[in-house]
Amino acid sequence: MKLAILADIHGNWPALEAILARLEQIQPDYVVVDGDLINGTPFSGQVIDCVRKLNWVVVRGNHEFYLLDLGTPRAAPGSENSVRWGTLYWLQKQITAEQKAYLAMLPDERVFYLPGTQPLRISHGLPGRNRVGIYANQPDNKIADELAAVPEETFVTAHTHIQIDRHVIWRGEQDGALRANPHGDMPHLAPIERHWHVVNPGSVGLPLNRQPNAQFAVMESLSPSAVRGGWQVEHHQVFYDRCLVLDAFATSGMLGADGIFSTLFYWEVVTAEPEILLFYRWAYERGLDPEQYELGELFHRYGVESGRAGYVRQRDPLRRSV
Repeated sequence: MKLAILADIHGNWPALEAILARLEQIQPDYVVVDGDLINGTPFSGQVIDCVRKLNWVVVRGNHEFYLLDLGTPRAAPGSENSVRWGTLYWLQKQITAEQKAYLAMLPDERVFYLPGTQPLRISHGLPGRNRVGIYANQPDNKIADELAAVPEETFVTAHTHIQIDRHVIWRGEQDGALRANPHGDMPHLAPIERHWHVVNPGSVGLPLNRQPNAQFAVMESLSPSAVRGGWQVEHHQVFYDRCLVLDAFATSGMLGADGIFSTLFYWEVVTAEPEILLFYRWAYERGLDPEQYELGELFHRYGVESGRAGYVRQRDPLRRSV
């Protein structure tokens, strides 16, 4: 059994199109999308239509919830500010009611019990917390605490836009949530050792590992004696023409709708680095809360003082100063 796992497409149709060509060569039994089909780059509608047509297995990510919750009591704090969240308001005008209904009916996580394979759980972030991810350098005991309630040995996550293939082992003498509650509501049945195979396929549309190719993973079922948990992982990267999506930021009107965060998403396509995080970190290190400042002025100051604007421009295949 062979599964192709995609995640964090973020509306990047040219990147997804390149992966489609690679999937034709691989011929997986199933294709699974682990959340965040939309938002970040200009082609969210095309991505939704493609995924629906191909009838792939999909779970929701946090960006689906940003859209679905907008204008409701569930909305993200501050999202009533159409300047700060301009990209999301622009996206709302691009998505049809039918596309939005499709996103609304998606599950938040799935567990696969495919014939002849070991169970596999997939969620965009952590179960029940799609805005919390697992990081490549996170200590084993911290990951074990987060996965205490996950009984499956293979856990597929996304959200951080970084490819991961990692085996995490917890032993009974270690402290943490598992020591207090090692096996859900059955602590007396707790094993001495627990194991999780943690997989992140990386991001199709906005990778953040300094490698600006479209990224995904292929998981193949093997005997648990060959690989613990029963699934072997191979990470893939596919070159695509980033100029197609970078040019669309301007021609679609997305940049004009919200220059700051659309620009930061643009920068992430260029550098494959966490530009939004870097901007916020720079501000907080100087005692500046971006939520309390005029973002345009603060962002301009950041680009000049940090040298980041020049750094991005040197790497931009369009050489566009945005």
